[in-house]
Amino acid sequence: MGEEERQEETEQPNSHIEPTQTSESPNKQEYEWPQIRFDVPPHRTYHFHKQFRTAPNPNNFLKGVKWSPDGSCFLTSSEDNTLRIFSLPGEESSDQVTAYTSATEEDSYAAELVVSEGESVYDFCWYPYMSASDPVTCVFATTTRDHPIHLWDATSDLLRCTYRAYDAVDEITAAFSLSFNPAGTKIFAGYNKSVRVFDVHRPGRDFAQYSTLQGNKEGQTGIISAIAFCPTHSGMLATGSYSQTTAIYREDNMELIYVLHGQEGGITHVQFSKDGNYLYTGARKDPYIMCWDIRKAVEVVYKLYRSSEYTNQRIAFDIEPSGRHLATGGQDGHVHIYDLQTGQWVSGFQAAADTVNGFSFHPFLPMATSSSGHRRFQILEDDDENLDLRGDENCASVWSFSCDVSAGEQS
Repeated sequence: MGEEERQEETEQPNSHIEPTQTSESPNKQEYEWPQIRFDVPPHRTYHFHKQFRTAPNPNNFLKGVKWSPDGSCFLTSSEDNTLRIFSLPGEESSDQVTAYTSATEEDSYAAELVVSEGESVYDFCWYPYMSASDPVTCVFATTTRDHPIHLWDATSDLLRCTYRAYDAVDEITAAFSLSFNPAGTKIFAGYNKSVRVFDVHRPGRDFAQYSTLQGNKEGQTGIISAIAFCPTHSGMLATGSYSQTTAIYREDNMELIYVLHGQEGGITHVQFSKDGNYLYTGARKDPYIMCWDIRKAVEVVYKLYRSSEYTNQRIAFDIEPSGRHLATGGQDGHVHIYDLQTGQWVSGFQAAADTVNGFSFHPFLPMATSSSGHRRFQILEDDDENLDLRGDENCASVWSFSCDVSAGEQS
């Protein structure tokens, strides 16, 4: 670890990330979000499963997936402590790409980049201003068991730098969750009853620490397991805890605003609505995603059902770019779509034969990606180590949705 730390300190000047004009998202005034038709089942465009079964661990499975902010690729995390980047194919790569059909047994194409961590991956996130046209911004952060936060180069699989937190006995302690702030200048990381804030431009062991438990015993106890920022740059962030609570803080000084109670399990995912007025929370072994109005935060606005009562799996959900619908997976292998204005179920489709633990909408195209899989336990008497998994188990898929063309013409 000593040599690694010295090497990281020497690389510190190269770890600076500056958002550029080209790395910003498309101008929302000029670009109109596609009106996705959820009444029409999506088409599975690309499919991947064999690449996740070549590891020495035959019980490997995916744990999550996230699109990059510029929509050029998506990042997967799996049980073999590996992260893989799959780029969205272009016309020039058509020779290496196999379109998905029900008879296809091979993966659509190979991962462009494979990053191996030393231990189990707790959480990962993209730099918010990542753009493939600016290699300096092509980075993502990961946190793993017994390791510091790593900032990886998404173009060369090299470790840019690390952000290290130490406990009371001066030993490295791992973060359980992490997120960049909307400006992309700081990394907020969740620990046991505390949040540590790192300056992106200052790798190493410099950080600000904030306790989530106030002196009067108000606040959050337990491990901070999820972090999300308000997308409207209002200066608020939400943190979820395994103590079944969600709290709202001010970003600048981590002042506690209020605490939300109501989930039946430890919080595993929090996400703001696109307008920043509502917060959606999901918990382990809790079949409901709860919607909170953060302007009142008195009671739950409505609940969205998903099949997750009997699995310890962390199941993520996502909101489409237009902000109208939410999609969530479940242990039944289905993806369910809900209308966020009414809280009513709109549609659903079969995405896998096992637990769909990750679902992520493309930032501006009518596409999405899903990840599936769960831990399987073999019978001790069975000498056959082959789990005989099907192609729609422990897999990742890219989905293409139909669009309402008339809606764009009328507007």
